[in-house]
Amino acid sequence: MTLSPLLVAPEDYSLLTDLYQLTMSACYVGEGLDQRRASFELFARRLPPNFGYLIAMGLTQAVEYLQALHFSDRHLAELQATGIFDQAPAAFWETLRAARFTGDVWAVPEGTAVFANEPLLRIEAPLWQAQVVETYLLNTLNYQTLIATRAARLRDVAGPAAKLLEFGTRRAFSPQGAVWAARAALAGGLTATSNVLAALKLGQKPTGTMAHALVMAIAAVEGSEAEAFEAFHRYFPGAPLLIDTYDTLAAARHLAAQRAQGERALAGVRLDSGDLVALSQQVRSHLPDVPIFASGDLDEYEIERLNQAGACIDGYGFGTRLVTGTPVNGVYKLVEIDGLPVMKESEGKITYPGRKQIFRQYAGDRSVSDRLGLASEPSPAGAQPLLQPIMQNGELLAPLAPLSEIAQHTARSVQSLPASVRSVHNPSPLPVEITAALAELTATTRQGAKAPSAQVYS
Repeated sequence: MTLSPLLVAPEDYSLLTDLYQLTMSACYVGEGLDQRRASFELFARRLPPNFGYLIAMGLTQAVEYLQALHFSDRHLAELQATGIFDQAPAAFWETLRAARFTGDVWAVPEGTAVFANEPLLRIEAPLWQAQVVETYLLNTLNYQTLIATRAARLRDVAGPAAKLLEFGTRRAFSPQGAVWAARAALAGGLTATSNVLAALKLGQKPTGTMAHALVMAIAAVEGSEAEAFEAFHRYFPGAPLLIDTYDTLAAARHLAAQRAQGERALAGVRLDSGDLVALSQQVRSHLPDVPIFASGDLDEYEIERLNQAGACIDGYGFGTRLVTGTPVNGVYKLVEIDGLPVMKESEGKITYPGRKQIFRQYAGDRSVSDRLGLASEPSPAGAQPLLQPIMQNGELLAPLAPLSEIAQHTARSVQSLPASVRSVHNPSPLPVEITAALAELTATTRQGAKAPSAQVYS
């Protein structure tokens, strides 16, 4: 039996969507609506618990997807073979066969702090195109925004000097998710990743130490933990060593004795278990000039606790709690069709109508205020619009920022926020006001939707 790897290749991006995106598109074609100009916005209605902000991330992969959008003859044959589309109009298949993304994209730059109801991205395109891309865009922006935000919080709590390492590949939700998590973590403020594929594709050097298995295997065969350390350093001179397999302090004393005799340099030691406060302090007493790294289900709350307790730790490795957790529940909603504003009025899920813009104003001493307004209205005095044009008529307007610039932007964005917003305990998210123009449009759109002859649903 020949297996077919269940992997996502760029040539198959277009099929990575929910079925209803395609069935709705077929309906749009049949009803002659598919080419109507539509605007959809992607935003989070609310922030995850104990989050005061989000760091927008994933735009680069969104653009890569839009640029690759197409349906091959194989795709069409596989869709037709399902029998689901037997009653779809013939023009639907021609629409897919000729498919290319021809719309416009507006987005906040990656690394920008955003708040509830503020669009991270807007798609303006023929209705069927804007509809069919929803699933992929939500997938990449929701997940990378979560990881980048967690990384930014970790960096904020740990401080600028700490080395923060992403070790989450084995806990990420999929191989693709692991690569995206590594990228978002670096863009959010972490120093390096252990994911070799992600690091090399991003032009980075992967980082890591060793596992307990190496120490146990070599110690069992060659006689001691010290032999394991010696063996590892024969091939990776000075590399950091994991010293808590057996007796952490005994390992630290052995390494200190070696250093006293002028033996090999040591780039660091890692602790992965035990009382990290007490152990790090004792290890520091034996190895005063050797960086100490800690790992083991760490998060921003534990880093804060360790710092406050006086732990002697220079860097941290993060896995499970970085790459998993409460999701960012971003949504993607129709806000305008053929120039007509639309809104959703379901209880608890009301959306603002029309194409929007975020106007941000800084007033010194980390004083920030945001107003959500219409894209057509001018920026208030002293405010800057956050949503920028990224693609026009399906073409990228300018190269997207490299990872290093995104990471710098993330750091500046977080540091610009008040401490009350950045807190990891009961933060106070920035209240976002809406402009008078948006308030008026919301009222008139809601009133118009109540008229039986003018109902528009999103």
